[in-house]
Amino acid sequence: MRLFLIATGVLLVDQVTKVIVRLNMDQGHLGAIDLIADWLKFTHTENPGMAFGINFGPPGLITGFSIVAAALIIVYLIRVRDGYLPYTASLACILGGAIGNIIDRLFYGMIFNYAPFFQGRVVDFIHFDLWYGRIPSAIPLIGDSYFSFFPIFNIADIGIVGGVIGILLFQKTFIQRLHADQSDKDHEHREHLTSSDESVPLTYESSV
Repeated sequence: MRLFLIATGVLLVDQVTKVIVRLNMDQGHLGAIDLIADWLKFTHTENPGMAFGINFGPPGLITGFSIVAAALIIVYLIRVRDGYLPYTASLACILGGAIGNIIDRLFYGMIFNYAPFFQGRVVDFIHFDLWYGRIPSAIPLIGDSYFSFFPIFNIADIGIVGGVIGILLFQKTFIQRLHADQSDKDHEHREHLTSSDESVPLTYESSV
């Protein structure tokens, strides 16, 4: 139940913020809202591909991969739902974020009347202008070229990235506890077998 609430919470916050941005902000830099100077702002963009706008294959392919990945996460989460909570909660955050972006790709094109079902674009708006400028010429291959690093993402992406970080941090403890629980079960099983053997009365056949 807790894992369901975590995944649902990430999903709801993600979708509510996206709808607000989609209905109230113009796309692009002209509609941006500065929060902390030029470093942090809200900029409404719509991404048809993966992170950083990476795209491949025919329309809908990324959506299909996302659905398969979310289904696998659900199956795995059901199997480990009683495990170490920080680890399983991290999985739930990933699941909530994944479903949030899947909803965009499945329905937003149809809802907002710009693309057919399964070909919507993911709404991004949290904009960090981390660095921009010219790369020093001393750096091979890419030296003396202009470079700008400005990730734009959403709440679903935060849930996914945060969940991945959580898995990396808590996986060792999760595995250790999983092995400890299995050892306890094996020990209890051996004790049960031993006690069962001791409780069986010995019978002797008499010969005439």
